[in-house]
Amino acid sequence: MISVAEAREKVLSLVAPLGSETVPLSLAAGRVLAEPVRARRTQPPFPASAMDGYAVENAAVRPGAVFEVIGEAAAGRGFGGTLGKGAAVRIFTGAPVPPGADRVIIQEDVERRGDTITLARDLDTQTYIRPAGTDFAQDDSFDPARPLRPSDIALLAAMGHGNVDVMRRPEVAIIATGDELVMPGETPGPDQIVASNNFGLKAMVDAAGGHGRILPIARDTESSLAAVFDLARGADLVITIGGASVGDHDLVARVAETRGLERAFYKVAMRPGKPLMAGRMDGAAMIGLPGNPVSSMVCGLVFVRPALRVMLGLAPDADVQREAPLAAALPANGPRAHYMRAMMEPAGLRAHERQDSALLTVLAGADALIIRPAHDRARAIGERVPYLAL
Repeated sequence: MISVAEAREKVLSLVAPLGSETVPLSLAAGRVLAEPVRARRTQPPFPASAMDGYAVENAAVRPGAVFEVIGEAAAGRGFGGTLGKGAAVRIFTGAPVPPGADRVIIQEDVERRGDTITLARDLDTQTYIRPAGTDFAQDDSFDPARPLRPSDIALLAAMGHGNVDVMRRPEVAIIATGDELVMPGETPGPDQIVASNNFGLKAMVDAAGGHGRILPIARDTESSLAAVFDLARGADLVITIGGASVGDHDLVARVAETRGLERAFYKVAMRPGKPLMAGRMDGAAMIGLPGNPVSSMVCGLVFVRPALRVMLGLAPDADVQREAPLAAALPANGPRAHYMRAMMEPAGLRAHERQDSALLTVLAGADALIIRPAHDRARAIGERVPYLAL
């Protein structure tokens, strides 16, 4: 049995960044750039008005000054001439500022009669001009090193990119095992339950930037498991759920070994989640998760999600451990690291009274996982402890 840190290191050594593909910008949200993107243009490409008003020469501005309006500039339709002394151009937000003008007088500070304007006595002192390149300049680099957010997509569009090169999404085959399982929507027999881990893990994989494929449930026979493994061929990562604890571990391992499994480890000193296995099989990384629902999901957070980030070319830990005070005391921990479901209250973190690894309601109602190192001493109210936000 190895430590969580050792297991993570071994899992991450099984994966590597994948290749890239080109996608339309409209489909790039949530994807990871394969390389930095450079702006194809400057934004704004010209000095632009920041307000509706009148473009004038700043040197001629004084309270009560009079200007002759000689034209108009609007967004997408600039004024074709050059301002001379005493001239003004009616201008609207986003319009190019005409040559000769270096200030925009907001329309609230102007009285207009016919083709002349008179400036107010109390003038706003701002120039209200956005210089060319205020936002970005041509060839500026953008490399957020995270999944692209809506604001990133807008920026890439403004930079002039209709398509972008992104990392390929990891294909993840998810295999639930066990005669006791039926799919949601089916009617369980008297000794059966509904499969839930595969759906929770698919949601986790998809949210992390991968593409989860839920395969048919593998029954407790070598032929059934082998048939489902055949369906997993071509995946970058194969996740099995269940069949990894003492007594039934040999079935998954035995079938996987016939397909060239190179096992990295089996069993981790953590709870929930001790019966964990990892290795490589059929050219793909493989992680065998425990069957208990909470164990499966917690191991997904601790091991699967960092592995997916590495495959996307990112640093493995997006969720840096945070610290918060305890709202309730905790007893000393045992020989395994404990990821305790907890609620965040105004006074701090409160571990749930029930930590049974079969209770999905507790996990669904939790805000955080308190991380208790192996052999951690008892902790009092107010002491700060590390946690992962959920």
